[in-house]
Amino acid sequence: MTEDLVSTARRIIDSNSYLTMATADPEGRPWAAPVWFACEGYTDFFWLSRVTTRHSVNVAGRPEVGIVVFDSTVPMGQGQAVYVEAVAGPVPDDEVESALAVYSARSVASGGRPWQMADVAPPAEFRLYRARATAHYVLDDHDSRVEVYPAHR
Repeated sequence: MTEDLVSTARRIIDSNSYLTMATADPEGRPWAAPVWFACEGYTDFFWLSRVTTRHSVNVAGRPEVGIVVFDSTVPMGQGQAVYVEAVAGPVPDDEVESALAVYSARSVASGGRPWQMADVAPPAEFRLYRARATAHYVLDDHDSRVEVYPAHR
């Protein structure tokens, strides 16, 4: 693994606001959902969602997810992406405050609003979710998948 590929993965994650998360229901029917995210340490990806959305329901039943982060505005043939295998679910109660600080800081830095505990705790409609990466990949110059995790931590 080269440091260049690690740098590529970091740059892609740092420079994009949305990830596409692939989930599946208990019968294996796939669903892909774009979500605005904040990341901590390139391993924890946070987003807000209602517990009733299809991807949230899928995660509750099957927490293994696939994630791709990419810039869809680049010309054809110039795209790069980070592919992530992860385990997802609601952020545990004892970790919500610190995770929400990460999410809120990125929101404010991006021109959004600060988020408070009252925004993500019952009876609020949103919850804070986390996908914790178990593996990251990028494609090399020959379109071969190269693992760049855990070296980029």
